[in-house]
Amino acid sequence: MADEMMVKELEEVVVRFSGDSGDGMQLAGNIFSNMSATVGNDICTFPDYPADIRAPQGSLTGVSGFQVHIGAGQVYTPGDRCHVLVAMNPSALKTQIKFCKPQGLIITDSDSFEARDLEKAQFKTDNPFEELGVKQEVLEVPISSMCKESLKDSGLDNKSVLRCKNMFALGLVCWLFNRNLAAAEKMLREKFAKKSEIAEANIKVLNDGFNYGANTHASVSTYKIESKAPKSKGLYTDINGNKATSYGLIAAAEKAGLELYLGSYPITPATDILHELAKHKSLGVKTVQCEDEIAGCASAVGAAFAGALAVTTTSGPGVCLKSEAMNLAVIGELPLVIVNVQRGGPSTGLPTKSEQTDLLQALYGRNGESPMPVIAATSPTNCFDAAYMAAKIALEHMTPVVLLTDAFVANGSAAWKLPNLDEYPAINPPYVTPDMAGNWTPYQRNEETGVRYWAIPGT
Repeated sequence: MADEMMVKELEEVVVRFSGDSGDGMQLAGNIFSNMSATVGNDICTFPDYPADIRAPQGSLTGVSGFQVHIGAGQVYTPGDRCHVLVAMNPSALKTQIKFCKPQGLIITDSDSFEARDLEKAQFKTDNPFEELGVKQEVLEVPISSMCKESLKDSGLDNKSVLRCKNMFALGLVCWLFNRNLAAAEKMLREKFAKKSEIAEANIKVLNDGFNYGANTHASVSTYKIESKAPKSKGLYTDINGNKATSYGLIAAAEKAGLELYLGSYPITPATDILHELAKHKSLGVKTVQCEDEIAGCASAVGAAFAGALAVTTTSGPGVCLKSEAMNLAVIGELPLVIVNVQRGGPSTGLPTKSEQTDLLQALYGRNGESPMPVIAATSPTNCFDAAYMAAKIALEHMTPVVLLTDAFVANGSAAWKLPNLDEYPAINPPYVTPDMAGNWTPYQRNEETGVRYWAIPGT
């Protein structure tokens, strides 16, 4: 056939979804990432959301993005620049164009490029592409009006109909990369399990976006990324760094036969660890949302004294506040894990930006003669092992341990093989023995290891 589409095979591709905070770019990106992981591609993602709690609609500061790097072989980063950029409005185009390769493809919602929208994005002319000097191929698609047409008989109000725009864009991207929509439909039905009419509306729009690409031959060629790296057999799930950190701490507590205690104060980007651990009371996890950072750390010191695997989670500004209580854990020789999910800027600055500049604070941000082991996680999936080892070192050496991750690692996700805990090393805290009764002192040390013995109050 003369009009048969050309399918090009790629080793890797980077796709970036961007739009207004309410445009559902994180959801579209997440679904596309999961679909890619389920067909055996390696993935690494980076959600890039605004610091404004609710920026004005269409404004430059309110742009939310989600980038995913998909590879036939191993993928190590979310990628520097994207091959495909979805820009749902002029502000998204203006702020995200710098992340798109010169030979890339840009997909826009042409309905949201009216004069009023261009004004909000501070464009001076009525041709934003010319003004920005866009060299990339641009696919202008009337996404909003097609959503309205698609759902005109759904009974949904206009606002709910337009909320499905992200799925039209996702459908188009799925067509571009020859993705089967079945996995996406399953995820949408699970996400909106209690609102079946919303799930079905999203699924209809998703299919319409896919069909639009197929029927209009929106691009001269489509692409596929065949998985080449043989994955070791096992059960895989898509996991982000904060969740992997939470699971690593739970696994360590389980292995050591201890209850896990988290004393924490909410701070971006570490709060999700508190959210996740709070779901696992059935595993003996205790979480306390304290009144401030100091109380979060001090309560964890108390829990360590009482015999728990004690953890406190925070970011750079919180570590400053916790440093005095961390000193107490050093001099008390108590096992405590301090998780620092690093972000940019001192104090309250840049909560949604990633930076790795707390290293000196982690190593030396205390009084003299207070050394502390510091572990850094290298990827979202590595957070599990890093958290497990931080807990093992703390419990076996009776010392506080700092675990460093960052916003990039904490919020990014990757395909993770569920581990077999039998293969992980044992965790054996240096408890007092019955023959020490009557002559034990808190500073008494094991002559071989130099570690003090741990007497839980009441033993």
